[in-house]
Amino acid sequence: MSLTRLPGMIDAHTHLRDPGATQKEDFYTGTCAALAGGVTMILDMPNNPIPTISFRALKNKQKIASEKAVCDYGLIFGASQEDNTEEFKKIIPKVAALKVYMDQTTGTLLVEKLGLLEKIFRMWRSEKPIMVHAEDATLAKAISLSAFYKKHVHFCHVSLADEVELIKRAKEQKIKISAEATPHHLFLTENDRKRLGPFGIMKPPLRSVSDVQALWHGLIDGTIDMVATDHAPHTMSEKKSNKPPFGVTGLETALPLLLTVYKQKKLTLDQVIKLYHHNPRKIFNLPTQKNTYIMVDLDNKYELKNKDLKTKCGWSPFAGWQLYGKVHEVVLRGKTVYKNGKILAKKGYGKNIIS
Repeated sequence: MSLTRLPGMIDAHTHLRDPGATQKEDFYTGTCAALAGGVTMILDMPNNPIPTISFRALKNKQKIASEKAVCDYGLIFGASQEDNTEEFKKIIPKVAALKVYMDQTTGTLLVEKLGLLEKIFRMWRSEKPIMVHAEDATLAKAISLSAFYKKHVHFCHVSLADEVELIKRAKEQKIKISAEATPHHLFLTENDRKRLGPFGIMKPPLRSVSDVQALWHGLIDGTIDMVATDHAPHTMSEKKSNKPPFGVTGLETALPLLLTVYKQKKLTLDQVIKLYHHNPRKIFNLPTQKNTYIMVDLDNKYELKNKDLKTKCGWSPFAGWQLYGKVHEVVLRGKTVYKNGKILAKKGYGKNIIS
């Protein structure tokens, strides 16, 4: 077996469900999944059942993560429809970014009123990005807010060709924005929805073949800056219920999917590293992880099986796929934390990279 050394990947969009929904995932199982996918640093989103929208909630989540995480992490603060802008001054030094939900998704953090959105942008007195969930027409509104308030806006999970075009035009106008695409929006289409059933339900939804083609064009020409998984686990029973929740897993499959595309000569290895390491670190101004790297097998194809996953929910929309790029070893800060399918790090080895 010939292994290739790569930097540890950085996933800037994950939902580890802790606290409040740990039947789906928690900081231990989620960061175990990260290591298995070659990810050594994650950023965690705020829309828990107990949302991260106050200094107190942030401190509580920091404590939980410090006791459980096995890879490094940073936390993201959430803007609230109840107006929590007074909290911003206290939390800015302790978080990686602010998240604003401008379209409906999991949780209760939707902010629709223009007056409150303007206040949020005005009161976010930081160079750190404002991450937005904004789809279609709402994305244009977010671009306008970015331009007017001169704030760095990062667009999560871009999925439509029209969105790619809007982002491209805004960048041409030197508006300070960045954007990500998820593996499920890059590798699946609305045609997969019927095959996957409830396991193909996510927000934004799977799109058309032409939308997926536009995403790939945007990824290659630099309109879309990075890949992030939006890892959003739910139990199988929740997904099979009468009201299946939005979300799919992704931490263990993103890098192998990208490396499979590399093997198909659609991306270079440098492009993979740029999309899933360099650019996330640059966009969120994240620290370098010293003495950190991963070892992957680029030559042997393997079948992804649900039973081999570390995520607590135990399933992937990519189960059964033939992939390259299996992760064999992860070294984090000089210590082997994952090898040959086994987690070797103790709970709490992961560091908060913000504070």
